[in-house]
Amino acid sequence: MELEAIIGLEIHVEMKTKSKMFSSGPVSFGDDPNTNVNIVDMAFPGTLPTVNKQAVINAIRVSHALNMKICDLVTFERKNYFYSDLPKGYQITQQFHPIGSDGYLTIKTSSGEKKIGIERLHMEEDTCKQLHSWDFSLLDYNRAGIPLIEIVSRPEMRSGEEAAKYVEKIRSIVTFLDVSDGKMEEGSLRCDVNISLREKGSNKFGTKVEIKNLNSLANIQKAIDFEISRQSIILEFGGQIEQETRRFDEGSKETVLMRVKNDAVDYKYFTDPNIAPIQLSKEFILDAIRTSPELAESKLLRYRELDLNEYDSSLLISDKDVSVYFDEGLKSGCSAKLLANWVIGDVQSYLNKEGISIKEFPVCSLELGKLISLVEKGDVSNKQARDVFAEMIKTHKDASTLIKEMGLSQVSDENALIGIIKEVIDVNPQSVVDYKAGKDRAIGFIVGQVMKKTQGKANPALANKLILEEISRR
Repeated sequence: MELEAIIGLEIHVEMKTKSKMFSSGPVSFGDDPNTNVNIVDMAFPGTLPTVNKQAVINAIRVSHALNMKICDLVTFERKNYFYSDLPKGYQITQQFHPIGSDGYLTIKTSSGEKKIGIERLHMEEDTCKQLHSWDFSLLDYNRAGIPLIEIVSRPEMRSGEEAAKYVEKIRSIVTFLDVSDGKMEEGSLRCDVNISLREKGSNKFGTKVEIKNLNSLANIQKAIDFEISRQSIILEFGGQIEQETRRFDEGSKETVLMRVKNDAVDYKYFTDPNIAPIQLSKEFILDAIRTSPELAESKLLRYRELDLNEYDSSLLISDKDVSVYFDEGLKSGCSAKLLANWVIGDVQSYLNKEGISIKEFPVCSLELGKLISLVEKGDVSNKQARDVFAEMIKTHKDASTLIKEMGLSQVSDENALIGIIKEVIDVNPQSVVDYKAGKDRAIGFIVGQVMKKTQGKANPALANKLILEEISRR
C-alpha cells in the first residue's frame, strides 16, 4: 500500500523582551545559572504576576504576519502539572482564548508553493532549563518566566522538506519582526514534530509519534525523513505504531525512544485568578501592526524595485542583520547594485574568514556606501577602493581620510589628463596608426602608458574617452 505522512509542528519562540512574561526579572542569554531569578517567577507566597505589554505587542505582530484572526480579549490560564522545571507547579498560558487563530503560511519547496494552515498562536511563560547527568539533575531558573509564543500548525505537511521550509519561514518572520533572535542552537526557537502515517487517500489519521526539541532546520528534515522510513517499515511488515515520544540522535541520525504515551494528560486548565482579562482596543492592535518592522518578503519586493536580481535579493534577506546593514548603507546615496555586490562579496568574504557576524564588522555601512559613491564619481578606481577598504577594516578610519593619506585620489581633471595623453601619443605615433588600421588593442597600450605616467591615478573610463577623442583629431 502507498503511505503518506501527516505532519504537524509546534514551535516555541522565546521573545527577546527586556523583562519576563509576568515579572520584572531580566531576560539575558548566557548569564551565570540562577542569576536572573525573580520572586514572582519562583512563586514566592504573596507575589502577583503582571502581564508584559511588549510581549502582547509582539504576539499581535506575529499573528498578523501569519494571516491570523487576532483576539481582542487576552486571558491567561493555569496549566497544572507537577515537574521540577515549574516552580509554581503550573504554567501560565493561553488555552481558551489564544491571541491568534486560523492563519496560514505559504512556503516554497522543490515541488512548488504550498499553503500550510496554522491553528493557533498563544502566549505563555517558559520553564526552567534542566541539565541532566547520570545520577543527578541541575536546574537553571534563569529561563523560567521568559515570554514565549507557541505556534501550532495544522497537520498539513507531508515531508521533511516542507516542515524545514515552514520552520525557516517562521524563523524569518520572528527575527525580522525583532520578536526573537531565532537561534535554534541556543533554544530561542524550539520545534516539536507530530507525525503519523496513513494509507494515501484515507481520511483517518494513524497513530501519532512526537519528536521533541529539534534544534536545527537540517535536523528537522533528517528526523522526519527517518521517522517516515521507520514507521513505513513497521507498517509494511504488519506491525503497529506505538504512541510515543522520541528524540533525534545527531550521531546516529535516528530518532530514539524517550517514553511511551498511554493516556492523554489532563492539565485541568482554569483561568488564572491573579490575572484579570485584558480587553485590547482596536487602536492598540492596529498600532502594534502599523509599527511592525519590515518583513523579509516586503524587503525582497523593495530590493527588486531597486533593480537587484532575485539571487542577490535573496542573499541579502537570508540574514536580518545583513539586510539592516545594506539598508543603512543605502542612506549614503550610493548605487544599490554596487552596494549589494560589496556586501555579498567583499564584506561576506571577510566575515567568513574571521568567523564573525556582520554586527561585529568594523566598517559601518554608511562609510562603505560613501566609498562606493567615490568609485561611482570617479574619485578612486575599483582597485584603489579595495585597498582603501582593507585599510578601513584595519584602522577604522573613513574612506575620504584614507584616500588622502594613501595618495590615491584619482585624476579626473580633463585638462590635466589631455596634456598627459598628448605626450603619450606623441611618443607612440605607431599606436595611432595601428588603431586606425583596426587594431583595437592599441588603445589599451596607450591607456596603460597614461596610467603609468599618472602612477595609476588616472580615471580609466575618462582616460579612454579622451584618448579616442584625441586620436580622432589626428
